[in-house]
Amino acid sequence: MKDSKTSRTDEAMLRPRDAAVQLQISYPTVKQWIYHRKLRAVKTPGGHYRIPQSEVDRLLHRTRGHNEDERRVSYKRISGRNQLVGRIVDIRVSGLVAQVTLSVGGQLITSLITSGAVREMQLKKGQTAAALIKATEVMIIRV
Repeated sequence: MKDSKTSRTDEAMLRPRDAAVQLQISYPTVKQWIYHRKLRAVKTPGGHYRIPQSEVDRLLHRTRGHNEDERRVSYKRISGRNQLVGRIVDIRVSGLVAQVTLSVGGQLITSLITSGAVREMQLKKGQTAAALIKATEVMIIRV
């Protein structure tokens, strides 16, 4: 391992506390997941754990609650049922319109929203967000 932020493949490596924040779970839960091998982690020469960003992304959609109703309620109460939680991988703003792309379980979902909405929600690349799919529209929810 080169340092505490990158691995041999230059993948971002997270401290357990940072992974807990992204997954919206407690630090002790992250530690238990590491111990029980539910969450893959690398031990540094100093004995600290580092978690690959890809592991957090893999688990991201599973950590919003224990069942579908709990997952839906944990970040926003809304009537829409098709909410997909992922990571913002690209934001392109052009005039009044913005294109926001989320990675959800390795799949990309792109939504066109107003540039004002991007500013209001303070959306940034790398943040966790949810796509709300309703009929033919995809809306972005900052979580």
